[in-house]
Amino acid sequence: MEFSLGQVLALVGAALSTLLAGMGSAKGVGMAGQTNAGVSTENPEVNSKLLVLQLLPGTQGIYGFLVGVMILINTKVLGGTMSAVTVEQGLAFIAAVLPVAVVGYFSAVHQAKVASAGMLMVGEHPDMSGKAITMTVLVETYAVFALLASILMVMAIQV
Repeated sequence: MEFSLGQVLALVGAALSTLLAGMGSAKGVGMAGQTNAGVSTENPEVNSKLLVLQLLPGTQGIYGFLVGVMILINTKVLGGTMSAVTVEQGLAFIAAVLPVAVVGYFSAVHQAKVASAGMLMVGEHPDMSGKAITMTVLVETYAVFALLASILMVMAIQV
């Protein structure tokens, strides 16, 4: 099957959404995992509390994947036959994924830094895990805003 330029651009949008947000989450979960390993070595009793903090930077990858799937649904790729997509629509899909892709990448990395600091805090004071989670979730707010912006833009593109 031959793809038009618009269809390729739509697929590039879905890929960018998944790739960039996923890369940020992978980096963030890895960074937090390194801190988790160090803190758990010194204080193994807090490991279960630290796993929650390690998991949080992974949500941005889920958000990027969700937007990518929405594009695949919108263009009927998942239905078996891709709809005709104009160049303008393809470019619109790329623009629509930029919030979740870019903010997702950077917020995952910054969220990992906050999570890592929270892990150090919990290692010394296990009773402060709720505060560490709250601090880490605050960074998530901006990823959620970006997700909502991307979803609204993808939904507005009529194919």
